[in-house]
Amino acid sequence: MKRKIFISTTNDISTDNRVNKVAVMLEEMGFEVMWIGRELAGSKPLERVYGTNRMKLWFTKGGLFYAEFQVRLFFKLLFECDRKAVLLSNDLDTLLPNFLISRFFGIPLVYDSHEYFSGVPEIQGRWVKRVWQGVERFVFPRLEHIWTVNESIAGLYEGDYNKRPRVFRNISPKPNFTKKSRAELGLPEDVKIAINQGSGMNVDRGLEEAVEAISQMDDWMLLLVGSGDAIPALQSYVKEHHLEAKVKFVGRVPYEELLQYTSAADVGLSLDKSTNINYRFSLPNKLFDYIHCDTPVVTSTVVEVKRIVDEYGVGETVHPENIEALKSAIEKVGAASYEAALKKAQKELNWENELLPLKAFYGQFL
Repeated sequence: MKRKIFISTTNDISTDNRVNKVAVMLEEMGFEVMWIGRELAGSKPLERVYGTNRMKLWFTKGGLFYAEFQVRLFFKLLFECDRKAVLLSNDLDTLLPNFLISRFFGIPLVYDSHEYFSGVPEIQGRWVKRVWQGVERFVFPRLEHIWTVNESIAGLYEGDYNKRPRVFRNISPKPNFTKKSRAELGLPEDVKIAINQGSGMNVDRGLEEAVEAISQMDDWMLLLVGSGDAIPALQSYVKEHHLEAKVKFVGRVPYEELLQYTSAADVGLSLDKSTNINYRFSLPNKLFDYIHCDTPVVTSTVVEVKRIVDEYGVGETVHPENIEALKSAIEKVGAASYEAALKKAQKELNWENELLPLKAFYGQFL
């Protein structure tokens, strides 16, 4: 009989590529995987090789959403778990129910922190930060199996709790998708395209600067694929300033479709600002998507991203607040060839290499 492992996230399963990669790996290793997430109004049908359960919630955001999710997740795990199961909690907003259930049944709990949660800008200066910090301070010192996304964030947690998480980076697998032409994607063929993508297109991620820079550049357009808090204001700005020909918005799409847009672009953008501790040490998966789709990059100078760009020479780094420097960097990268550097990075920075320590770690539970 397979050993069950329950994965928890607060997001829509269909667009979480990092956790999907882990779930597929666990299923291939011999676990019986059940991923619990939530279903949104625009959620797409799922066809996965593992089990999924998307909860429909009364509330979709704010404190009431998180409160409802914690309670619903606790009881779902309570009634579906047994004393042979393993729990995998993704991020702080799923940790407390998983911790309580792990103690109740006496079963292993793995905590995978995709970011330094208390440093995210959305909760700074708000009472909810104290709530989440309280949860973290109660649970984190009692955890045995902890992962995070890079050494910088591991160091932050070690400084807070004298306990250093292990690290695995959210590196993209070798892409497996059917390329489409720009015409098939509804994109113009007579301009160069800079793309910014992801589900976290929020404030302080350089999107406003990207719009401003591209609006001043002849024969360039900006493609924004995904969602986030900054998108509604950007859409209003584009409409108000009649920039529809310069900036195209595409909502959330399945991963394979996302990569089609990525491979059609000339430059990939990752412009997180160093305005908060979480962004300062971020290492977004879109950086690796760009690399594996042969798309050179222009990024900000945040620590982990700059380290990759400088080490492999796959693009340019810039302070996004400097619009002239940003424009110059985009022009430079769009005009140069980075083929050799991208091929070297693809060979070394891939999911197939990154999952080796993960397989060894999860093997202890089989």
